[in-house]
Amino acid sequence: MATRVLLVDDHELVRQGIGAMLQGSGDIEVVGQARTGREAIEVARRELPDIVLMDVRMPDMDGLEATRKIKEERSRTAVVMLTMHDNPTYLRDAVRAGAAGYLLKDVSKEELVDAIRQVATGGAFIESQMLKGMLSEMKPAPTAGSGSVGKNLTKREREILALVAEGLSNREIADRLVLSPET
Repeated sequence: MATRVLLVDDHELVRQGIGAMLQGSGDIEVVGQARTGREAIEVARRELPDIVLMDVRMPDMDGLEATRKIKEERSRTAVVMLTMHDNPTYLRDAVRAGAAGYLLKDVSKEELVDAIRQVATGGAFIESQMLKGMLSEMKPAPTAGSGSVGKNLTKREREILALVAEGLSNREIADRLVLSPET
């Protein structure tokens, strides 16, 4: 059975290009496209995708808010952010919104397909350069009192992020932390 994917990006050329890339994979079926976060929610309700490939910055409603709403309505649908924003803050916000993956748009076809397959089986996928950036934000500041962006994450969020960095799937993380995989 093919993994059902919804493509969300405000640029038609990007949606068409990604759709063409995924077409030959054999086990991935593009079931819909949307150009805004609001459209993404509507199409997700109608098509019930397994995975939504979601841009971060879009008009009308950004991808982070759309991710939150899609996850609230249908927790089984996984969201993978596909963006040009190499920004650890966006990554952190995406994880908080419920995203299971974060990829940059310069990703290769093979890595994109691998990420979709990994997330489709309950895993998570974050490009290593992005994960390194986020982890460096979480390190304590070198001087006393200068603060750290990582302080914005809860202890539990840091635990989960560390397990994601180890490559554990959502189910493995849930088992280790005694949580529901839907959490």
